[in-house]
Amino acid sequence: ILVFPTDKVLKEKRKLFVHSVGMGTINGLLDELLEKRVLNQGEMEKVRDENATVMDKARALIDSVIRKGPQACQICISHIREDDSLLAGTLGLSSGSQSGNYLNTQESQVAVPPFPAPQAMQDNPVKLASSGPGGNLKLCPLETAQRIWKEKSAEIYPIMERSIRTRIALIICNTEFENLPRRDGADVDIRNMKMLLEGLGYSVDVKENLTASDMTIELKAFAARPEHRTSDSTFLVLMSHGIRTGVCGKKYSEEVQDVLKVNTIFQILNTWNCPSLKDKPKVIIIQACRGENQGVVWLKDSVEASGNCSLLAPEDFEDDAIKKAHVEKDFIAFCSSTPDNVSWRHPVLGSLFIIKLIEHLQEYAWFCDLEEIFRKVGARYFLHSTYLFVLTLYGAALDMFFY
Repeated sequence: ILVFPTDKVLKEKRKLFVHSVGMGTINGLLDELLEKRVLNQGEMEKVRDENATVMDKARALIDSVIRKGPQACQICISHIREDDSLLAGTLGLSSGSQSGNYLNTQESQVAVPPFPAPQAMQDNPVKLASSGPGGNLKLCPLETAQRIWKEKSAEIYPIMERSIRTRIALIICNTEFENLPRRDGADVDIRNMKMLLEGLGYSVDVKENLTASDMTIELKAFAARPEHRTSDSTFLVLMSHGIRTGVCGKKYSEEVQDVLKVNTIFQILNTWNCPSLKDKPKVIIIQACRGENQGVVWLKDSVEASGNCSLLAPEDFEDDAIKKAHVEKDFIAFCSSTPDNVSWRHPVLGSLFIIKLIEHLQEYAWFCDLEEIFRKVGARYFLHSTYLFVLTLYGAALDMFFY
């Protein structure tokens, strides 16, 4: 693993920092840099008082730090990682450093094995938002990657070289509805899933607040993307309210059955309709309810009425409500709840399903195949006070191991 001096890191991230940092983080950095004697009182006040806009303050701040040298830059970077993990993820800053003056970056922390290694073995770590699950994707040691490849090469889906592949992923999330409650916390799920997929090497498109017809159109357009021809896999993430028959569009009501059926998703991405993904793993993740029997109940907001609703304060988790779908070759689908049970979403932290899924991918992707990771999540019971729920993996149909 190569390392760059931290002043070089900040120089490379300067423009992105200026456009991304918020006033709260700037104030925190000024306090930290003053306390650590990187800046004196006059320098701190000059940055704070002599620049009118947030971007001007950010520009003056980072330029002052860079001029102070690598140690000052390390203090700045450490504060960003500890106090604003969303900004750290945006800037591509690693959570660890090789020494007081050096830092692993997205560009530098790349293992280069002598063979096409599995994706989690060669892709970069990404820091997730502070409002959701934290931590980094762990990199696989070269010797472990070589051992796995030697033992399972004939059973692993082919991995294309990073320099030529064009991985793409699609997130569809419905937050606002005409007749259903707003799915508060969905923005956190979008942000964290996008960061995770980007860390795995995918270019991610996000589409929001769609009808079932709109979702179908977006799925067909995604299936027709030319990038799939030079990709080795794809991810599709769907997050919405739901019923047993599928995923609700934004116009759903008892009178208007605005529902995207799950079988439709598989049909659009199958070999017949999407030949560019033939023999390539297609991963579908669905965060929605599949019914309304509540083995665990926090805050009920399911589409269909139910008499056994209860509230667990002060957690304020909410449910979303999907039907088990037939899975075709080279598909794997992971849903957030079993049939006739709801899944849970926190209005501020996001859904427990997405939180736990990301945590497991971060922890195990460096040596476990995807189906094994899904099963680890699905096999776990998560206890909150006196309430319990389980996540379940559906219809695995991958012919080989997907790393």
